[in-house]
Amino acid sequence: MPPASPSKAPPVRVDLLSDTLTKPTDAMRKAMADAPVGDDVFGEDPTVRELEQRVARMFGHEDGLFTPSGSMANQLGIRLHVKPGEELIADSLAHVLRAEMGAAAVLSNISARSWIAPHGELNAAQPLALMIPDGGAYQVNTRLVVVENTHNFGGGTVQPLDQIEALRAGTKERGVAMHLDGARIWNAHVATGVPFETYGRLFDTVSVCLSKGLGAPVGSVLLGSADHMQEARIWRKRFGGGMRQVGILAAAGLHALDHHVERLADDHARARRFAEAAAVARPDSVDPQWVQTNIVLLDVAGAGWTPGDFVTAAAARGIRLYPVSTTAVRLVWHLDVDDAATDLAISELVPLLERGSR
Repeated sequence: MPPASPSKAPPVRVDLLSDTLTKPTDAMRKAMADAPVGDDVFGEDPTVRELEQRVARMFGHEDGLFTPSGSMANQLGIRLHVKPGEELIADSLAHVLRAEMGAAAVLSNISARSWIAPHGELNAAQPLALMIPDGGAYQVNTRLVVVENTHNFGGGTVQPLDQIEALRAGTKERGVAMHLDGARIWNAHVATGVPFETYGRLFDTVSVCLSKGLGAPVGSVLLGSADHMQEARIWRKRFGGGMRQVGILAAAGLHALDHHVERLADDHARARRFAEAAAVARPDSVDPQWVQTNIVLLDVAGAGWTPGDFVTAAAARGIRLYPVSTTAVRLVWHLDVDDAATDLAISELVPLLERGSR
């Protein structure tokens, strides 16, 4: 007898794994194909420079630096402020601590400490109490506070502006820098109406991502002073991030800025609609009031599921999710998930919550 054929996984009908999954639209692909290019290592790619300068102006900074990833943009920002043997502090769920593979320690010999922030929401008093800007000969010197806005593993939480302002006031008087991991700052702006420049001027450096909600295939931009960006360009090369004719990628970012920012409100509305349906079926699974942007953290433990088993059950129905903790899964809305796909996710996943894992 011939060996049995391996069973095929069902096709993905709704992909809520991440907003990094978006595909370039036809219009974006045309903009990429038409982009003038040059050698970016030599600073000669005109489309890259246009993107860097445009985003810098948006956030009230002098200059920008295009990077291949958000992690590299964050690590360059960190490296600018913290010397080997000194420390950064961030909340315990921050992307720079949880999802960048220990890069600050591995690449820059930087130490880190953290505080606990429910839902990832900033309370300025916590990092201000944690800072030790002058540790003398006995304690590590705090040189940087990293704030993530919106907060990925907190569930897309938007950071309160008054808390950022309070933190900025406290760090400034103590000589500690601030870096914004603004991978999804676009979502925070759309959700609150707070201008990009208002956010940007509260931080010494800012990283923004183009390949999540904005739908570009690759790239982030680090923002800061002209001197900092000159130094960051050197460290980008050292980290292996020097690129050549990448105006084709920068053009995607420019197109996204023109066409994909305000539409993020659609992602927010669809995520909230799913959360409201899930909360009706099982109130302990999600509080819709905490679904502020495009991310839903769905607690499946109350229904008797492990996150892994729930992800498997969802996959059997053509829905892709991410197991984000020991009790919850993450669902992320994006450019390629429309109303019909949201309806399908509700019809397939809400019954799993209702009946539980039996």
